[in-house]
Amino acid sequence: QVQLVESGGGLVQAGGSLRLSCAASGRTSSSKTMGWFRQAPGMEREFVATINWSGTSTYYADSVKGRFTISRDNSKNTVYLQMNSLKPEDTADYYCAATERLYPGSFERLYDYWGQGTQVTVSS
Repeated sequence: QVQLVESGGGLVQAGGSLRLSCAASGRTSSSKTMGWFRQAPGMEREFVATINWSGTSTYYADSVKGRFTISRDNSKNTVYLQMNSLKPEDTADYYCAATERLYPGSFERLYDYWGQGTQVTVSS
């Protein structure tokens, strides 16, 4: 089992920045690929970004490409999501996810472990 705990959410003005963190514990060898998803009020959960074990391969949703950056520090068992140029439409609960699969991509069902989420609110 892998436990994931997100932090770093909050309230920010449009154009501002936030950095989310996700700390993994337990069987961290199972968190080969890490991802971030988000769910806005009344909406389905959607893919944001994913990163492979070594951090050499990343993939982003079109809606955040060029504004968000995913990274990881395996020595700390932590993955980050740097969010810049935030927009009101980025308002959502952000969830960290992990899987042993090497190429889960944006497919939510291929991620096995999930955190509880952290709330991000972007005011206009």
